[in-house]
Amino acid sequence: MIKNSAPALLGAIVLVSVVSSCGNKSKNNGQEDQTKVYQVLTLEPQNITINTDYPATIEGRQNVEIRPKVDGYIEAIYVDEGATVKKGQLLFRISNPEYTEAVRNAEAAIGSADAAVATAQLEVEKVKPLVEKEIVSQYQLKSAKLDLKSKKAAFVQAKANLANARANLNYCKILSPANGSIGLIPYKIGALVSSTSTEPLTTVSDISSIYAYFSFTEKQMLDFSRNLTGKTLNEKIKSLGAISLLLSDGSVYEKKGKIEMVSGQIDTNTGSSTVRASFSNPSGLIRSGGSATVRIPKQYQSVIVIPQSATTELQNVRFAYVAGSDNKIKSAVIKTVASSDGQFYVVTEGLKAGDRIILDGVSLLKEGQFIKAKAVNNASIYKTIN
Repeated sequence: MIKNSAPALLGAIVLVSVVSSCGNKSKNNGQEDQTKVYQVLTLEPQNITINTDYPATIEGRQNVEIRPKVDGYIEAIYVDEGATVKKGQLLFRISNPEYTEAVRNAEAAIGSADAAVATAQLEVEKVKPLVEKEIVSQYQLKSAKLDLKSKKAAFVQAKANLANARANLNYCKILSPANGSIGLIPYKIGALVSSTSTEPLTTVSDISSIYAYFSFTEKQMLDFSRNLTGKTLNEKIKSLGAISLLLSDGSVYEKKGKIEMVSGQIDTNTGSSTVRASFSNPSGLIRSGGSATVRIPKQYQSVIVIPQSATTELQNVRFAYVAGSDNKIKSAVIKTVASSDGQFYVVTEGLKAGDRIILDGVSLLKEGQFIKAKAVNNASIYKTIN
């Protein structure tokens, strides 16, 4: 009985082993089938331009308030709001009869003073030969000469008074101090105005070129000073090159500009420093008082660039996942600079050329996980890079 049962037992063991082996193989195949496929990008150095935008306010190169120097009523207005004017063009005329009368009185005083000088001169000429003949004393000649000197001084004063009266009368005609565009005119004909009036008569803005004022934060100021070439601030500004202006409708202004000035002092209230850029404005498209956006480009050469969607963030720390040669993934802490379009990051730390990063589903990945890698063509990823 024992001899007959041995082959049967051996056969049962072999059968169990085969079944067990098949079960394990089936299980392993199931695990392999569950390994997910992820798109993988092999990193190569790229060139990219990143634009940084700054809200700006616009001012004309000259923005002059027009105020009267004399008191009076507005008699005439020769321009309209928004008009383009030339330097020296008549803008307003102020009526004040006092200044006309003052000129007339000053002119009359000139005539009187001139006559007094002539009379004093005749007296000197009359007394002088009498003194020489010792008919009269030297005292009378000295007295006549002093009187002539006094009359000449009075004549000079009368001329000064006339010049002052004429200047006041001329101030009644208000001329444009520069080429530009007329702003609002709050006063109408007949309004009483003076040099102490709260509002100016108008403003003249020279907008043949305009200034765009914006701000750097303290951190941006440090980056500006560290990353640009040049020893002095002026040299750094010149190395920055051309910048762009985005108008209020989102369009890019056709003329390029340049930064002319960066304030050397940081405002303690705002923690920022004022920056001034200039743009040519020959057509007058941009008006003083408007708003725009200054766009400053920065070139990055041969840097690692990755899609922003290939990263994840936890507690202000940004990660990317790198696949090893065995397709086992590990996380990499990275430092980045965002591109202008919000599509890419320039990686300044944490990744290098040749690394293979996971492109999709990164928020679900775990450290040490195995994946199936599907290589992605670099050109298809970076085709939109600017």
